Amino acid sequence: MYKFLLSVILLTASCNRDGAQVIADLPKILHEVSGTETTPKSNLIWMLNDSGNASKIYGLNRKGTIIKELKIDAKNNDWEDLTSDKAGHLYIGDFGNNTNNRKNLSILKVSANALKGSGKIDIERISFTYSNQKKFPPKKKKLHFDCEAFFHYNDSLYLFTKSRVKNDFGKTHLYKIPAKKGNHVAELVSTFSSCNDLHCWVTSADISASGKQVVLLTQKSFFVFTNFTSDNFFNGTFKQYDFKYESQKESICFKDKNTVYITDEKAHGEGGNLYEFKLK
Repeated sequence: MYKFLLSVILLTASCNRDGAQVIADLPKILHEVSGTETTPKSNLIWMLNDSGNASKIYGLNRKGTIIKELKIDAKNNDWEDLTSDKAGHLYIGDFGNNTNNRKNLSILKVSANALKGSGKIDIERISFTYSNQKKFPPKKKKLHFDCEAFFHYNDSLYLFTKSRVKNDFGKTHLYKIPAKKGNHVAELVSTFSSCNDLHCWVTSADISASGKQVVLLTQKSFFVFTNFTSDNFFNGTFKQYDFKYESQKESICFKDKNTVYITDEKAHGEGGNLYEFKLK
């Protein structure tokens, strides 16, 4: 286990201020979009809503038009993020855990062939528990088991938790589980801390196709990690990109090595957009 704190590597970090370009106004049905992902050999951008919404995933074009809508044969307990692998399979993160007391945390695998189909789509369920959670819920100072962010890399799934500890909201714990059906124990790999206010919650993550860049999203900024070794993504260097305005940004994914897609929820008459952000 490695512990990675922001203060240790401030000299290697840099901050760039720029704006995210709106490329589409999302349909009303995606008013609570919480996951966005692209897959190999497809032009669709897949999205989903979080808890309280239908168990569906939506394939959109770059104009924000829904091209495909698939019903998933699983309950939307609290869907939070999407990721994919090199074979084009899609993974739904059903691991939202606001009260830190869930015992049915899982990731739902949708096959690449199923994404081409219609009707109700079967899934493979990847269930897990956290290796270091002993109580449900834990004490207030240990509320680190909510999660809204993950990605697939080298036959494993990497989860980034969301802290609900006062004055420590910017801390995320990185866990690893096998990307295969069954019941698994999520092993702690490392930790990362940014700022400490509520807007520092990690809400989404992705890794580039090359495996050389990792992005973590918050409402006020996102971080790009590079030059890491093995799967300890926090032991390299990073850049922080600040947004010109804060909104409820819930998902991020790579379009290509130089560009990310970002979405935010519709709230108070703002947001509900698909953005492009160019990396420098």
